[in-house]
Amino acid sequence: MLALARRSVESVIQTGKLYEPPPSASATLNQERGAFVTLTRSGDLRGCIGYTSAVKPLYMTVRDTAMHAALHDSRFQAVSASELPQLEYEISVLSPLRRITDIQQIQIGEHGLLIKNGDSEGLLLPQVPVEQRWDRQTFIEQTCRKAGIAPNCWMDENTDIFAFTAVVFHEQRP
Repeated sequence: MLALARRSVESVIQTGKLYEPPPSASATLNQERGAFVTLTRSGDLRGCIGYTSAVKPLYMTVRDTAMHAALHDSRFQAVSASELPQLEYEISVLSPLRRITDIQQIQIGEHGLLIKNGDSEGLLLPQVPVEQRWDRQTFIEQTCRKAGIAPNCWMDENTDIFAFTAVVFHEQRP
């Protein structure tokens, strides 16, 4: 999957064309799953895009989200050809979302969060609070901020909180 993400990004950056992988013979890769692809350069975030819902076979989700992370993450300019050798890839394959009714159910290092309030939503992957050394409260507040709403939005009765787990694959370039 990491090679597929890399090929997807390299193809679109170098040729302007979407990479067309061969059909996967793997039952696992043909399952429809949500996933995120995170790009970093020298340890710094360079792009992260994903699907929270299962909309495509996993291998096609990885292809598409890798390309979108490189070109369409609104926080960054598109990846340039000169950056390709320095990019590191991480793939997070998501479990189905589960509604949280008690924030004590949220486990740091195990759960990612999706918070929705009206048209606003924010998502943070399970590895983020570990990397940032956040406690549960800070994790919830930062997910609200990611949604562009007040840090205490999670207490609003119109806010929905969902948790998920993720299987994470990553590479580090020498």
